[in-house]
Amino acid sequence: MVASRTGAPRLRAHGIDTPRMNKPNMETPTVDAQLDAETENRLVAAARRAVQAAHSPYSGVCVGAALLDDVGCIHDGCNVESASYGLTICAERTALVSAVTAGARTFRAVAVASNLPRLLMPCGACRQFLSEFGPRMQVVVVGPGEERHRTTMDRLLPSAFSPADLNALP
Repeated sequence: MVASRTGAPRLRAHGIDTPRMNKPNMETPTVDAQLDAETENRLVAAARRAVQAAHSPYSGVCVGAALLDDVGCIHDGCNVESASYGLTICAERTALVSAVTAGARTFRAVAVASNLPRLLMPCGACRQFLSEFGPRMQVVVVGPGEERHRTTMDRLLPSAFSPADLNALP
């Protein structure tokens, strides 16, 4: 661990220092900033590299995801399949779990890549999972060539169930 710019402890993940937080942020994160081309390209490159790490012996579909947190660190993940299909975990959730383990709680963007010849959008479970940490985060889905689809999480999952809904009970 090393000290952060605020003096809080930081963990080192994938060669990048990331803040270590002990409590989850239960407020709805509000990150709206558009990605500049260089940052988007770095994020896409990380997602494409993560595709190579995927463990998909059953479907053959390899997916990689990369999340950009609010301090500029990139956290990647890949899908990991299980013979018990319900236990398979998608790349987006793997990246998010890795990022949270490293201390990140708010995200600006996610990039998703796969080995399919077409764009592969995040599934419903991943949309819900990601939305809790960045309801307005940028989403970039890439195909095998230069094709990119850009949107935002709130467009992919409008009216999402959120932590605020847990406080709505009388």
